[in-house]
Amino acid sequence: MRQHIRHLLPATLLYCSTFLTATEMTTSIPNTEANDTVPPATTHKVGAANAVDEVVWVVGDEPILKSDIEVTRIQSMQEGIRWESEPECAIAENLAVQKLFLHQAQLDSIEVKDSEVAQEVESRITWMIQQAGSKEKLEEWRNMSLTQMRLEMRDELRNQIMVQRMRSELVKDVTITPAAVRRYYQHLPIDSMPNVPTTVEVQVISKVPPAAPDEVSRIKNTLRDYTERINSGETSFATLARLYSEDGSARQGGELGYMPRAALDPTFAQVAFNLTDPNKISKIVETDFGFHIIQLIDKSGERINCRHILLKPKVNQVAIDSLTAKLDTLISDVKEGKYTFESAVPYVSDDKNTRNNNGLMSYINPETGERTSRIEMQQLPTDIARQVEKMQPGDISQPFRMINEKGQVVIAVIRLKNRIQSHKATMTEDYQVLHEHVLGVEREKFIHQWIVNKIKTIYTRVPEQYHDCHFKYEGWIK
Repeated sequence: MRQHIRHLLPATLLYCSTFLTATEMTTSIPNTEANDTVPPATTHKVGAANAVDEVVWVVGDEPILKSDIEVTRIQSMQEGIRWESEPECAIAENLAVQKLFLHQAQLDSIEVKDSEVAQEVESRITWMIQQAGSKEKLEEWRNMSLTQMRLEMRDELRNQIMVQRMRSELVKDVTITPAAVRRYYQHLPIDSMPNVPTTVEVQVISKVPPAAPDEVSRIKNTLRDYTERINSGETSFATLARLYSEDGSARQGGELGYMPRAALDPTFAQVAFNLTDPNKISKIVETDFGFHIIQLIDKSGERINCRHILLKPKVNQVAIDSLTAKLDTLISDVKEGKYTFESAVPYVSDDKNTRNNNGLMSYINPETGERTSRIEMQQLPTDIARQVEKMQPGDISQPFRMINEKGQVVIAVIRLKNRIQSHKATMTEDYQVLHEHVLGVEREKFIHQWIVNKIKTIYTRVPEQYHDCHFKYEGWIK
């Protein structure tokens, strides 16, 4: 079980799960084998019925199906995405570009571990639950179970991680100097300066409602029973993990893949790295994620591969109501001047990422690794954004319920420290914004040229109905 690490999909808050940006949205890529002699049509299951699904593009040995384009079109409509040109043309080209990155990632042996995919799946599930309001509402809305959603997302997210990793690898050496930033904007009219979106600085106190002692005992007894069944030879660790573990690694039989100590929860890592016999099961380990038992698979240098089973205690409504009342009293005391919000954070909040920083949330740029407390509204967790939207600087919210990045139910209180309204960037006040903008421009130029060059070296087949499209990249039609 990993501690919070920097995700590879666009933006990461130190308090929330990852979000996908419109420009990086892709659809699941079928496992259909393809080559230069791919027939013009093949039978492909679309929705609940079998239908003839046309292969509309081929990039390398990978097909793009008409259903891929249609699914992406529907998703983009649902998410409010607007394409720069005719949607069908732009979507087809976008999918083709993803194929180029995936092809190069295979050539460069870019790897994505199953454990990384599982982590991203769980992050997406957590975000979707936040959006829907509860697990039950999400399942009702999507008309499928969480297990089905996880299976549906797996290949899509694996490809997205690989594409993002390949893009990052390509532009890692592209840099920009302060002098170049100044030159870029020196003769730019003020109305052409980049617009800085509204950002906010938010402080948070969050508390995890405690599970009842009898619920903790139930979880521990269940894990002890699993250990006995494994030790007796009745069943295997991997089988029980697949059936009962509440972690995203369950599908891999609880296997996490080779992980360094720093990528694991510290308590989990201490126990896991002390294991020496693959035939023995660890003691019960408690982390912020829940309770685990661990089985060693292998050690290689400073990395370890192990399996685990995670069970999460259920929290009852009584505990939630009691904690809500306590935080409500805390708010009243702060408003009466008995103490400040900042002084309460280290004594009250359970959130390790913000507790030592007066509760101030942070955003990490995934490309540069730079951290800032100024967060755009769309980068906030949905539940927090809803609170912030109606608040003024200095306001403190009422306690509210949300799901944190570990999948835990928490009761939170936030204080809006500052709101910086949308404005045109200036060199004196927004240098970092301007620097990132110019760096982004240079990286996009590099990526654009790389794509054009890549198109020249790879087989592509584009049907005649796409020949009149205004493509962003030249060379598709040969």
